Amino acid sequence: MTLSTYHDILQGLSEGSVSKHFDPYVDIDWDAPEMAVHSDDPRWIMPTEDPLGRHPWYRAQPVERQIAMGMWRQAGIAKVGIDFEQLLIRGLMQYLISVPNGDPEFRYVTHEAAEECNHTMMFQEMINRIGYRDVIGMGPIDRKLTMVIWPAVKYFPELFFTLVLGGEEPIDHLQKSLLRGGFDLHPMVHRVMQIHVAEEARHISFAHEYLRKNVPAMHPATRSLLSVLFPVVMRVMLSMIATPPKEFVDKFHIPREVMREAYWGSTESRHTKRDVFTDVRALATDIGLMNPVAKLVWRALGIDGPVSRYRSEPARRATA
Repeated sequence: MTLSTYHDILQGLSEGSVSKHFDPYVDIDWDAPEMAVHSDDPRWIMPTEDPLGRHPWYRAQPVERQIAMGMWRQAGIAKVGIDFEQLLIRGLMQYLISVPNGDPEFRYVTHEAAEECNHTMMFQEMINRIGYRDVIGMGPIDRKLTMVIWPAVKYFPELFFTLVLGGEEPIDHLQKSLLRGGFDLHPMVHRVMQIHVAEEARHISFAHEYLRKNVPAMHPATRSLLSVLFPVVMRVMLSMIATPPKEFVDKFHIPREVMREAYWGSTESRHTKRDVFTDVRALATDIGLMNPVAKLVWRALGIDGPVSRYRSEPARRATA
């Protein structure tokens, strides 16, 4: 990719942030009657697209218990989203320190950080209205793992933007699956997902294009290291973003074997785990990170499989 092409892409993304952006307190009518939260609303039941939501143990629970778990789960996903967005914003601001005058990256990255700030407010408003005060986001181990972000931004920015993709791709994939599937979601959840997916498309595009531009020019040894770290980051971030925390498991007394099957022991959940990363496998292939050693790591982590033919292609089920 030439520098001129990269700058043209950034210009397009920046213009998109101006012409199509959302304000959570303008574009969501939080006080509309249909947005009201009721503890007996069956639309809070986790859909079958969710790994736990499709598990026979969950489907066998009384309706009121399924609703309570679904409400806590939605609030928990939003809280993890806040934690990740805040870390991303800090990393982006740190990255901007090194961006020279006149570089189009400054404008786009600042647009992205502003949109992520709006996302944190949107997620927090939804949590507040759901009403679970005990909901948590990232656990203590996850928070320690995020300490790698600071040195990565300064010394290994390609790894930082790999971390960005690792946090953005899983939730984007799962939300798109829910929206495409026509599930009967609570209107508040549905609207939050619509806004998040619309703006994350730009953020994911930038991370893809940044890596597409910079990875081929890396030193061969550093590129080889990134090729191995790439699938590791994806697998670790999937657990951080998509797996319910211990507090959720304890609160609702979910059997350990149920959690093991749902995340990611059953055949269906293993398909889901692989489907999440079809786009990033395609990216890794395109930019030279899918070498023989890296392929072994992808396979060992259970996230190998086919690549997407185009960005955000619906999952094609195939034997990995």
